[in-house]
Amino acid sequence: MAIQKPSHTFTKIHLKALRTNYFNILFALSFTVFINTFCLAQDLPKQGGQIKANAQEKNDSINLKVDRFSEVKAQEIAQDTTTQDSVKTKTEYLTGEVTYKAQDSNYFNVKEQKVYLYNNAEVYYEDMELKAGVIVIDYGKDEVYAGRIKDSLGEYSQRPVFKQGENIVEPDSIRFNIKTEKALVFNSKTEQQGMNIHAPITKKENDSVIFLYKGRFTTSKDIDNPEYYFQANKIKLVPKKKIVVGPTNMVIADVPTPIGLPFGFFPLTDKHTSGVLIPSFGEQSERGYFLQNGGYYFAISDYLDLAVLGDYYTNGSYGLRLESNYAKRYRYSGNLGFRYESLITSERGFPNYGKSNIYNIRWSHMQDSKASPNSRFSASVNLGSSKYYKSSLNQVNTPSFLNNTMASSVSYSKTFQGEPQINASVTATHSQNTNTESISMTLPTVQASMSRVFPFASKSGTKKGIIQNINFQYNLRAENRIQTSDSLFFKKEMWDDAKNGIKHSIPLSTNFKVFKYFSVSASTNFEENWVFKTVRQSYDTQNQMVVETENNGFDSFRTYNFSASLGTTLYGMFNFEKEGEDRKIKAIRHVMRPSISYNINPAFDQYYDTYEVIDADGTTTSEEYTRFENSIFGSPNNRFSSSMAFALGNNIEAKVRDKDSTATEPKKIKILDNLNFSTSYNFAADSVKWQPLRVSGSTQILNNKMSINFGATLDPYALDNNNRKIDKWNVDNGGSLFRLSSANLTMNYTLSNTTFDGGQSDRSVQENLRSGGRADDLFGRAQDFADQTYYEDEEDDEEDEKPSELYSSPIPWSLRLAYALNYNNTARQNEVSSHSLMFSGDVELSPRWTVGASSGYDFKNQGFTYTQLRFERDLLSWRMSFNWVPFSARSSWYFFIGIKSNLLKDIKYDKRRQPDQQL
Repeated sequence: MAIQKPSHTFTKIHLKALRTNYFNILFALSFTVFINTFCLAQDLPKQGGQIKANAQEKNDSINLKVDRFSEVKAQEIAQDTTTQDSVKTKTEYLTGEVTYKAQDSNYFNVKEQKVYLYNNAEVYYEDMELKAGVIVIDYGKDEVYAGRIKDSLGEYSQRPVFKQGENIVEPDSIRFNIKTEKALVFNSKTEQQGMNIHAPITKKENDSVIFLYKGRFTTSKDIDNPEYYFQANKIKLVPKKKIVVGPTNMVIADVPTPIGLPFGFFPLTDKHTSGVLIPSFGEQSERGYFLQNGGYYFAISDYLDLAVLGDYYTNGSYGLRLESNYAKRYRYSGNLGFRYESLITSERGFPNYGKSNIYNIRWSHMQDSKASPNSRFSASVNLGSSKYYKSSLNQVNTPSFLNNTMASSVSYSKTFQGEPQINASVTATHSQNTNTESISMTLPTVQASMSRVFPFASKSGTKKGIIQNINFQYNLRAENRIQTSDSLFFKKEMWDDAKNGIKHSIPLSTNFKVFKYFSVSASTNFEENWVFKTVRQSYDTQNQMVVETENNGFDSFRTYNFSASLGTTLYGMFNFEKEGEDRKIKAIRHVMRPSISYNINPAFDQYYDTYEVIDADGTTTSEEYTRFENSIFGSPNNRFSSSMAFALGNNIEAKVRDKDSTATEPKKIKILDNLNFSTSYNFAADSVKWQPLRVSGSTQILNNKMSINFGATLDPYALDNNNRKIDKWNVDNGGSLFRLSSANLTMNYTLSNTTFDGGQSDRSVQENLRSGGRADDLFGRAQDFADQTYYEDEEDDEEDEKPSELYSSPIPWSLRLAYALNYNNTARQNEVSSHSLMFSGDVELSPRWTVGASSGYDFKNQGFTYTQLRFERDLLSWRMSFNWVPFSARSSWYFFIGIKSNLLKDIKYDKRRQPDQQL
């Protein structure tokens, strides 16, 4: 506003008479009344017609007269165009509620349209969460800014944490546009399926595409100071799908390496996906350069997968492996594997040239108990070439190198409910000796049994006395047994010597008590055997040999026997406590279980025939035989047997003072778990009626950490000059009361600095057991350096306590011992047939250095058994291993260093020296 002088604002006014136009004023008023009476503000649509009133409405006594102006008013309201405005209202973008809070200040600037949040600020909008030291919400630009704050020492704290869905980013600061969902992130840190990613500048386009400038990615847990990382100027990240990078360089300990790639593609997924399995490279002295364990992984479905792996050597050798795992929750689970190798030694034309084909089939199937309560199917198969584990050089098969047997079993069982209940099963078994290459199979074995029937039991269900306890059942067993060799396995000839038969058995038994404390049981068993092949023997005088002729056809024989036993239990308590004294040993309890049994086995001479043998002197002798000699379930007995057996079982425990002063009861310890004595007397024998006294026992000591098993055979009869047993007491022959003919002792001990565990991963144990080996690593540990699952239990747990820098705590270690001693003196050998000590242990020399060994010493042959030395170094994100077999035919070493994570497990270096092939 401006201020001016009064001289400039005054205006001169001349007074002049006014004239009144009455005619014009009247005309204007008349025109206004006319317009207001007959005109409307808006045009009305044309009338479509009139609805005539009916006769009843015409005669209506009540007539409503609608004022014209009221009618017009109603029409104006109906046709108001303000309800259909042509200008569209702008919809709000924030479809959800924005919630925010802060600890110190929460300030809204109306003029700037901004919200300022300070100290522990939080903002929540739909699936977005943002936490930071300071947050600014700009409603004018639909942006959110978050950053850190300085503490009293000038240090930045409260780094922003931005979460959208399952993606989490931890930058120094961030700008996020709520409308476009684009973001600009500075110095961000995020994790994607095990891959930690850091970048100084990150541009987030949307939920599916993120661009990073001069970023680095690593599997190290410490992203601020990683042991290694990959540096790339341009990185494109698609969460849960892939990482695409440009020129990339590998950096170890902040030192760039010459290892680089022009571009890279890293898949990211939390689901099973198919893909190529990168092989490992190496050289073998007899086979040349090779590629191993390369192939393709098929993620067939959520229930089934398949890995196809292959090996190739430059001398022509190759291998093929198929590994499949399958599972269905609450139904079944299992795995199937097939391995085939064609091995060529030396070169064609050389004298040491050789070619061999080996294979191995493994199948494990387990049915869930919830799948079917009345039927069950299971399988445990391990069969193949007898030389497979000895010829294979794979580290996984190292512990199986000393296995002498391979066994398999596939069975299906079903229960038919009712009264009585019927149980039936079909089983196929396989047993293979890898030393003799002999194979024994049953294809199949069919068994059926009926539950026990008590024909004289009372209706109330309680059974008392000898009559009411009488019960019987029916059992059937049909078997087809094949005995063959490794060279004839799966060939036509393996079926030529097959034996088959069916056995029916009906056991009848009862039990009752006498004199209140003695239990008596009596039983008899009837058996009928069906065979489909018998033999007939004769003597060929010309060739002076026994001729055996096989007869195909059905035949059968029946046997029966009778037995009875009497037993009781005796308790003895020896109390060492005295009044006024607190002795360490309170009492010793001795439990004895004596028993006497009587057995009768009749002679079934009707099934035996004779043939005459004429020797060179013309002397004729008769030889007895039975046509059922080759029966699968044995031949009938032709010697009457009437024997009485004596057995005594012992258990000794002690009550001792507990070391814990707060304990109110004494502590129970076992002195002897069991100590058993058994022998028998044959009334029907002509001589040597007493059987040797057998002693066996077991116990556990050192807080149940050491188990001891022992046994001995004591013979009361003497030996003649030819070391044959004679009917004369050993004491009468100048010896002791009993002659020790055999003995055995085994001990197992596991100890460590804290716990008494095995120290190896479940994958290694399962691999050993599937190959027919031990559950421990006394024969070596199953290892696959490129497969991290063999070392899962050895990784550090994030929740575990971090060891001190000085490592002042006790050094972790574990030791497993197995001692075995066998003594034989049946014919005055007086020798130790076997005497060995097996041991395996691991020592953690420093927080991440582990040294282990598996070996043993044979005291009889005075030499070390198969030995394996292990050296392992945990490099946080990396793992370094050195495996060494210093001597034996499998002398070799293997060095490996590689990244632990399965995402980058193909980034590794390995070097090996495999054993030379030997004939």
